Amino acid sequence: MRRTSVRRLALVALAVTAVVHPVLRVVESRGGTLLPVPLLAVLVVLGIAGVVLRLGWSVRQYTRGKKPGLDPLLAARTVVLATASAYTGALLTGWYVAHALVPLGDLGIEARRELALSAGVAGLATVGLVVAGLVVERWCEIRRDEDDPGAGDAEATGDPV
Repeated sequence: MRRTSVRRLALVALAVTAVVHPVLRVVESRGGTLLPVPLLAVLVVLGIAGVVLRLGWSVRQYTRGKKPGLDPLLAARTVVLATASAYTGALLTGWYVAHALVPLGDLGIEARRELALSAGVAGLATVGLVVAGLVVERWCEIRRDEDDPGAGDAEATGDPV
């Protein structure tokens, strides 16, 4: 399994922003109202990032020999969770960036400034989720020894647990 490409995640975020931003502009032009992102949404995203990091840390401790007896299924699920978190974070980053871009011309108005600020904070939290996913993917790699005859290709990229 290969590591998730940062370039691909950036393209996902940009594509979502490019699709959502015009849709939000149309919604607002037809009388719709964008609401600020609730603080709870930011806290949930940060909580998920924390869980991903915690699970990844236990796999990292195992791969470094500091924690004996890790369930291989848990390690595999941790890699999948990390990858899913990275992609989900990229999608949500695009979504919240689009929400932050809509009110940029009206920052003199308090409600619009609040909307841009809440969406920007949520966007930063989702970038944190992306980073957590990528870090945990890295932690879940098994480094093979140079004398290992089965190392082959996996030596350069590393195999996840």
